[in-house]
Order: sequence, then structure tokens, then C-alpha cells
Amino acid sequence: MLRERSMLIIRIHRIWDICLTALAFIGAFFIKKYILPIPFRGLITDPNYHIVLLMIIIIWYGTFELSNLYASYRKLTLGQILWNMIKAVCIGMFIVMLCMYIFKVENVSRIMMGIFFLLDIVLLAINKRLIYKASGRFHKKDYSTQNILIIGSKDRANDVIDAIRGHSDSGIRILGCLDLDPADVGNQVKNGVEIIGTIDDLKKIMLEEVVDELIFAMPLKRIENPKNYISAAEKIGITVRIIPDWQIYKLIYNPRIAQIYFEEYLGLPTLALTTTPQKHGDLLIKSVFDYLFAGISIIILLPLFLLISCAIKLSSRGSILFKQERYGLNGRRFMFFKFRTMVADAEAKRQELDALNEADGPVFKIKKDPRIIPFVGTLIRKTGLDEMPQLINVLRGEMSIVGPRPPIPAEVKNYDDWQRRRLSMKPGLTCLWQITPNRNEVSFKEWMNMDLAYIDNWSLVLDFKILLKTVRVVLTGAGR
Repeated sequence: MLRERSMLIIRIHRIWDICLTALAFIGAFFIKKYILPIPFRGLITDPNYHIVLLMIIIIWYGTFELSNLYASYRKLTLGQILWNMIKAVCIGMFIVMLCMYIFKVENVSRIMMGIFFLLDIVLLAINKRLIYKASGRFHKKDYSTQNILIIGSKDRANDVIDAIRGHSDSGIRILGCLDLDPADVGNQVKNGVEIIGTIDDLKKIMLEEVVDELIFAMPLKRIENPKNYISAAEKIGITVRIIPDWQIYKLIYNPRIAQIYFEEYLGLPTLALTTTPQKHGDLLIKSVFDYLFAGISIIILLPLFLLISCAIKLSSRGSILFKQERYGLNGRRFMFFKFRTMVADAEAKRQELDALNEADGPVFKIKKDPRIIPFVGTLIRKTGLDEMPQLINVLRGEMSIVGPRPPIPAEVKNYDDWQRRRLSMKPGLTCLWQITPNRNEVSFKEWMNMDLAYIDNWSLVLDFKILLKTVRVVLTGAGR
């Protein structure tokens, strides 16, 4: 999975670089033909510049591939990245000139090719710098890190630790190891990795810590009822990997939800059980769409942001934004943003209204909440415009456009194990519950089942349908 996702990102990065190179060539063509001062302006029509562009695209693609241009940015400085890029462009220019000489492509403007050379370096340098800075910020966040917990502390666990340390650009963080003997807790395993508990502590750690994957790196015959631990992880929605051995037949475990498949994990063969979608290409497209959609939407909706901000400020004292800690992917905590639609001390008044709660389960909802700001708050909530600031959460990588709604910590503490699985996918601005008619009348159990059905049946088409229906809900004011 990690290798496939990495290769897909590299492929998209390379194609984007080629697009920028083509843009630089087209820009150089128009600059030479229409913009340069009169003595240097103009191009003769004899050479076929379409052929030259095609030649450049083919040569640049191969040159970029061979110039270490897509090595992990974690391992390189910005200076090294830019130097590799300049070398690749210089080599590409030399090969193009050589090809034009061999195939007798004559009368190509040297001035235009010089402009293309400089413009290509500038565009690629800007692109590399932006990606490098964005990558640096992203890697500092917990959302770019995959947290794993290892069951075992002997040879197989050492192999897993070595594999992870050998792929320092993988973004994997080892939380620690669990073993069978309580006397071993606190001992070092390898490379700073410690035994942080026994296997009996597994469920507690999975519920209290951010765990993305669980790796069984000890013979299953040493574990009493291993299927109980795997079942617990499956209910919560945590991916399980098993380093296979000849006793694997002893597992005799048929998952109710998870898919089972063999997969190479950093060079190690593993048996994987996962309850989340394995459409890695589609998930990457979803992620790219999230960032593009959020960025463009914020720019387009900026006047509306300002209008709503002024309305809130004029109608009620207090801040414009409501900030609250929420749970994200696999229990990661983040600060959630909404336009404030209630009075400034709404949270303090919550306990006074607990007896009026009309929702079942751990959530709190009242149809006519007395804390809502008259007219302005009601209008913003009814149209769903109070959710707009969550576009910032999407840009920060904490949320997606479509996904289960992010719960507050107090709600998650009261979840049953099976309900925790809704945290196994990144939360979203909108979801199936959000577009359901009279959604506040839907029971908590039905709401959870909707979210789990979304995860189990996820596809790009489903996201698109939910997004279209959300637009209709917003435009018709059927949001509450």
C-alpha cells in the first residue's frame, strides 16, 4: 500500500513537471512571437514547433526519471532539489539540441529556446520550492505520520523495526511493542523502541492512543486466543498485519467486516486485515480534490465569509468563529472551526439544557435551542453556511470534503467499540447523515450505521453524489 501510494504521488509529480515544461515552451513561443522588442520579435513558420515540443516532452520525461528528481524530500535540502532540477533541464537541453542536429530540424529560434530554458527553470524552481515548503509543514503534522503498534519483541519485531528504520521517508512512527511477560515492560527492543505494555493492554492502548496499524510480529501459537485481539482491532477499524509463520492456520478467524489479503510491507510479506477502502488511487484523487476544492472555494466565497463575519459581529458579542476540539482520523485531535451561531457563553449554558436533549446516544441536540443568535444564527444554521470555515480544516489536512462528521471527545468516550470504526476514515464537511431529510430525527444508532455504510461502500462516485445533494440542501435551506 505504501509503495503504491508513493509511486502514484511520484507519477503525478512528474506529470505536473512535464505540464509546467510544456507551459514554459508555449510561453517562450508567444514571448518571442508577440512580446519581445521589434528587432527580436517574430518567428518564421518553417520549423514545426509542435514536433520540437513533442521531442522536449519525451526527453524531459526520461531526463527527470534518471536525475533523482523525485527522491524523498525528507532526505534532501531545497538546494539539492533545485540543483538536481537544473542539472536535469541542462541535460535535457543538450539532448534536444543534439536531436535537432541529427534529425536536421533547422531554423528553430535560438532566442526562443533560450527563453524557454530560463522560463522552464523558473517555473520548476517555484514549483519545487512550494512543494518542499508544503511537504515540510505537512510532515510536521500528525496526519502525515502513520502510527503502528508491534505485538512481539524478538526476531520478527526486530525485522519490522529494521524495515521501518530503513525507510525513513515512509512517515511511519513506532509507538512501541507489546509482549506477554509483564516483567519485560520498559525494556529496550531495538533502536530506541521499548516494550510499552503487555498484550492485555492492547484494547486500552487502541482506545486511548492514535493507532493506525497493528502488526503481529510473534508466532501466533504463543498468544492465547489471538482472534480476540484481532476482532477487537477490526471492530474499532484498525488495520491488522500479521508476519506469517507456519502456525498461521491456527488463527481460524473469519472477519465480519475486514478484507484479507497478502501484501508486501516495506519489503516484508504480511497478511493484512483492513476495514477501510483499499482503492489507493481513488483515495489519492479524493485527497487532491479536497485541497483544490477547499482552496478555490475559500477564494470564491471570500465575500460571503466577510458578510457573515460582519453579521455575527453586529448581532452578538464574542468571536466570529466557534472553535472546538474534535476527533479526526483514528482519534487524532484537532481544533474544529465553525461560524459562531450561538451566544458567547453557549458552552457554559449547555449543562442547564441537558434535560431538554432530544437526541439519543452521546450527542446533544435541541430543535429550538435558546442559545442560538436570533435570526442571524438561525439563518446561517438553516442554510449550512456555518460549516464554511471547515474549509480551513480541509486545507490543514484534518478533514475531507466528504466523510463522517467529526465527534467531540466527550461523545467518543461513550462510544461502543463498533462505533469507533467511524473514526477509521478522515472526517468530512458533509456526509450521508447531513443530506438526510429531517436528519435531527434520525436515531444515533442509525447515524452511526450510515457512517459505517459510507466507509464500507466508499467510492468517488458516492462522494460526488453526496456533494451534489449537499448543494441542494444548502440552496433549499433544508439543513435542519
